Amino acid sequence: MWKLPFRTPLVRGVAATSSLVTPSRAIHGEMRHTNTDTDNTRIPWDFTTASYEKIHNEILPKFPRGKRISATIPLLHLAQQQQGGYIPVTAMYKIAKICEVPPMHVFETVTFYSMFNRHPVGKYHIQFCRTTPCMLCGSDDLMEKTKAYLNIDMHGTTADGLITMGESECLGACVNAPMLVVSDYSNPPHYSYDYLEDLTWESLKQLIEDLRSGKPYKKGPQRPDRKVSMPAGGRTSIFFKEPPAPYCRDIDAKPEEKK
Repeated sequence: MWKLPFRTPLVRGVAATSSLVTPSRAIHGEMRHTNTDTDNTRIPWDFTTASYEKIHNEILPKFPRGKRISATIPLLHLAQQQQGGYIPVTAMYKIAKICEVPPMHVFETVTFYSMFNRHPVGKYHIQFCRTTPCMLCGSDDLMEKTKAYLNIDMHGTTADGLITMGESECLGACVNAPMLVVSDYSNPPHYSYDYLEDLTWESLKQLIEDLRSGKPYKKGPQRPDRKVSMPAGGRTSIFFKEPPAPYCRDIDAKPEEKK
């Protein structure tokens, strides 16, 4: 893959100052695969017997033989759960073979979606939503504080291998911004994916300490006065217990006489 050199943008013929250049942000880091001692094309990989039972009894029967390409995402999820949080490159080749597609199709899918990891992660993978509503509600500040608190960089893992920090695109609970998701790979192949919303620095620190101590953590909205996505503090406009019946005119009423 060719990589174009970075060039400073020009503004009316004058090189833009550093204040006009926004640092690039990537949810995956480097897109290209680099062979390592623990993840390269020479290391054999296969699904377990239990995974194959799920593939042949639950996943593939949902799709016609000529449409197995649609099984790519379910198989990637299954491989990641089996591997304990990431998808090695040889697993991608295996999935391409099962789905009867070129390996490039699987590579493109893995690098597009932020829920797929191509490198080992900690037992808990926390990913902050980085899109506009969460950004406006302070997600950038929470990410910076978390990096300092855990002493890691973005996409880094703590020294004890417990927590990996990452970013994600919109997680779909914008009314409860800022938010993050915790992927729990502490007991593979068992896996959970939990949203935490209405985050503050105090609730975020509590989450980290709960993960460190192995305690259950509070899922969903962290505000005590919010239930799911309802307005914080209770109802604000609809106070009746039952909505009134829709208006219906009296069809037996005589029309009013015109004056």
